[in-house]
Amino acid sequence: MKTIIKKINNIQSDRDIIEEAGKILKKGGLVAFPTETVYGLGADALNEQAAEKIYAAKGRPSDNPLIVHIAGMEDLPRIAEIIPEEAKIVAEKFWPGPLTMIFDKTGIVPYETTGGLNTVAVRMPSSDIARELIRAGGGFIAAPSANTSGRPSPTMAQHVEEDLNGKIDMILDGGTVEIGVESTILDMTVTPPMLLRPGAVTKEMLEELIGPIAVDAASISADSSKPPKAPGMKYRHYAPKADLSIVEGPVELVIEAINGMAAERIAQGYKVGIIGTEESRDRYRQGIVKSIGTREDEATIASHLYAILREFDHEEVDYIYSESFARGGIGNAIMNRLLKAAGHHVINI
Repeated sequence: MKTIIKKINNIQSDRDIIEEAGKILKKGGLVAFPTETVYGLGADALNEQAAEKIYAAKGRPSDNPLIVHIAGMEDLPRIAEIIPEEAKIVAEKFWPGPLTMIFDKTGIVPYETTGGLNTVAVRMPSSDIARELIRAGGGFIAAPSANTSGRPSPTMAQHVEEDLNGKIDMILDGGTVEIGVESTILDMTVTPPMLLRPGAVTKEMLEELIGPIAVDAASISADSSKPPKAPGMKYRHYAPKADLSIVEGPVELVIEAINGMAAERIAQGYKVGIIGTEESRDRYRQGIVKSIGTREDEATIASHLYAILREFDHEEVDYIYSESFARGGIGNAIMNRLLKAAGHHVINI
């Protein structure tokens, strides 16, 4: 299969590209496209064969649910059996945006899309390109991240091309995404609602709006053996090719420990990568040091995380040592992704 790659800058002037991509989706094909979080790999969510193509292209386990993307609130009742009042309040505030909610599904949503579950994950992205594509493609687009399963998620079209060129029909190149980590996932089928995956819409933001939010243990600890109710819960995700370790403790001791471990690995003949910040990058004495952003603005850390993991892949490092980051706010999302990328390998200092 030859993958068509089209740059898209303006919804109006590039309308023909959107329409072309929409036709591919309606015919059961696969189109990768930018959202505000990461690039998604889209297929017609109501076409079970199209959904199966996503799993095949990504090498994704078939019990890992897909998120259904919609472009308007009026489409939600077609795929969600019950829409609680709390969900309407949350949607009013955070849709369109980086938030996914889980509902009991209606009969038109195939089990191939939901990973065999009776629930469906739904999101309305804020990206204009994404919403226009959803409309052009029929209104219901299933879209996990557009990468090989388990690899760091794509934040630019080049990442998609690296993983999926020749496996999908089209890539829409809309440049680098804004947020850089996947959407928050909130389960609205339980009381109180449960946070299944942290993201840019934080637990604190949600609680301010609708009161107490439970947190699924799998979002902060090693994966359980339970069937995943949402993407990214059960399997190792976001992983670089190198052995990644997170070093946790007081910053001064973390820097000292990473310097020592890096020196030891380099002496053994290995290539070492170090993930630091703008505040610490100059204090690492050897290895390939990359700043992930600044602790004064954790959004910069989130936006650079996946790109840096992929850069280390290109540089063929054997070991990566990363500083840890504060929990709370978007820090929860950063640490959730880092822990899964590292297989929960944490070195406590």
